[in-house]
Amino acid sequence: MNRAIDALLEKGKIKDLREVLFSQIEKTKDMEASIGQALERIKSLEDISKVAFQKIGVVRFNPFNEMGGNQSFVIALLDKENSGFVISSLFIKEGNRMYAKSVVKGKSDYTLSAEEKEAIARAINPTPQK
Repeated sequence: MNRAIDALLEKGKIKDLREVLFSQIEKTKDMEASIGQALERIKSLEDISKVAFQKIGVVRFNPFNEMGGNQSFVIALLDKENSGFVISSLFIKEGNRMYAKSVVKGKSDYTLSAEEKEAIARAINPTPQK
């Protein structure tokens, strides 16, 4: 151990142990500042993520049982608290109708169709894709 310390302190290998120590202290201060900035950015991203859409549910359906294909759809876009909205697109012969309804904590003040309820349920409890 003493030989290793002597070799470390030998002239030409390390200028000055004091200089090395102060250099490490500066590096530590810089790293602490960087870590502090990273933690601030993480906190900011966590705050943003609380209101960002995190849950999506999609249901395609045919409003006319025997006519046409599943061209109508409902999309539920919800945040962490299951709040957001559903967009319904109803494809009919005369054109396309779109509706939007707000959702708060998985519920809506508006009457929801079975497909809208299913889209919300899929957003809240997604099934794994195969």
